Amino acid sequence: MTRHIIGRNLSGPSRLIWLLHSGPTVRSCPPPRRVQPSGTWHLDEVFVRIRGKRVYLWRAVDDEGEVLEVLAQSRRNKRAALNLTRKLLKKRGYVPDRIVTDKLGSYSAALRELGLNHLHVTGGRSNNRAEVSHQPTRRRERRMGRFKSPCSMQRFLAVHDAIYNQFNLQRHLISRRTLRQTRAKAMAEWHQIVAA
Repeated sequence: MTRHIIGRNLSGPSRLIWLLHSGPTVRSCPPPRRVQPSGTWHLDEVFVRIRGKRVYLWRAVDDEGEVLEVLAQSRRNKRAALNLTRKLLKKRGYVPDRIVTDKLGSYSAALRELGLNHLHVTGGRSNNRAEVSHQPTRRRERRMGRFKSPCSMQRFLAVHDAIYNQFNLQRHLISRRTLRQTRAKAMAEWHQIVAA
């Protein structure tokens, strides 16, 4: 898919080099059609092995599956949860209506410190949206033959998620005709961003 999106016939390593080189441009040019995310944020963490060490990938998504933030941390504690939440609040510029997490105690402690514990929701299957958001990353990780360092993982995923958000059209919710129109519009916007 990345080969088609970039508009060039590139091999796997060349695509990665292009993404890492053009990544800051892609991230800094949000598409004009993107609307403000919904008022519910889903936070989750998953571990990734990099050279035998565990690195935790913290991710925040909204109700529609739009990736809001990705953060690679070496720990799975209150400080890491605080880093993710502060980064989200600073980048988005507003406080959400709800923050949905799993039952990891680090989230409760971090949100309590920020005074947002009244927004915190846990339990059951309420955080499935965030759990499912890790799947595209896992697929890409398998194709690439694993990540080489936490820094390269952070850079790659920031760009990958910006591209994923551009083309995540919720195809199961719309008709084929609407999907074609929306995809054509997304592709035209993408060509504007890449040309910049």
